Amino acid sequence: MTKISVLGAGSWGSVLASMLADNGHEVALYAHRQVIADEINQDHTNLHYMKDWTLNPSVWASTDMGQVLKDCDVILFAVPTSAIRSVAKAVRQVLDENGRQPYLVSATKGIEPGTKKLVLQIFKDEIYPDGFDKMIVLSGPSHAENTAQKDLTAITLASTSLDNAAKMQKIFSNDYVRFYTSNDPIGVQVGGAVKNVIAIAAGILAGLGYGDNAKAALMTRGLAEITRLGVAFGGQPWTFSGLSGIGDLIVTCTSVNSRNWRCGYQLGQGKPLDEVLANMGQVVEGATTVKAVHEICDRYSLDMPISASIYKVLYEGAKIDDEIKLMMSRQMGPEIRI
Repeated sequence: MTKISVLGAGSWGSVLASMLADNGHEVALYAHRQVIADEINQDHTNLHYMKDWTLNPSVWASTDMGQVLKDCDVILFAVPTSAIRSVAKAVRQVLDENGRQPYLVSATKGIEPGTKKLVLQIFKDEIYPDGFDKMIVLSGPSHAENTAQKDLTAITLASTSLDNAAKMQKIFSNDYVRFYTSNDPIGVQVGGAVKNVIAIAAGILAGLGYGDNAKAALMTRGLAEITRLGVAFGGQPWTFSGLSGIGDLIVTCTSVNSRNWRCGYQLGQGKPLDEVLANMGQVVEGATTVKAVHEICDRYSLDMPISASIYKVLYEGAKIDDEIKLMMSRQMGPEIRI
């Protein structure tokens, strides 16, 4: 039995915690709010995030990070990108006190605005300056709602140490979620982060009434942008043909379970961003990640027109119809290029 500490009691953190408990591991779940922890401990539900679903009753929750991290072998992060650095600092403080060096697994998909760093780079800053091999990223086409229903799912676990990725593969895998290993944590993180931006665009097109042709064009050209940025970060180009690239892009751009798609859909119907985000109830990672993508493109002169248009619509007051016209009238060129 492995002692696993899951940080973040939202939908994905709760589902992963329950799944790991189903696998026979001891699981402690860190919740930011006491009311969430109490509900999980007393009723084994988390109704704010997951309706009509019950957690494995052996999962226990607490708002005391020191208690949750006690004697843990693995720490699984499932908190929003905006909270990763502050949570990582708190984890480092607890680990300094208890002397443990657990594996760190990130299930968070985003890029930090300002620093423009990926999650594992933040872990390196705040937790393990010399322990990059003990960091693993978990990413792929996996909505919490479907995983909770034990839908057949495939996910990537990526680390600079394939041995450590394989260790997590054994811990996480079961008869309805299959995990594959990768030695490209950079590419896997970029794929998981930037697909959220493209999903907002997919939702906008759906909200405007565009059909399958537009969706297919957007996803294909969006994948080209994701690959371009991932390679610039140092990722491997073939990673984006896999689960954490095209796989995650497909599920996020085509499902109402995607918060990013739902955000875009409401924007396409004319609702203002502030209202959409206020009523979503959960973090829309793409709305934050697009800021980092915009900064990266400016710094390195990367051509990412879809992402650029989403940034302008969200934060510069650009009109969606004008951006679509500009997109379709861009200078013509070859489809495949470096």
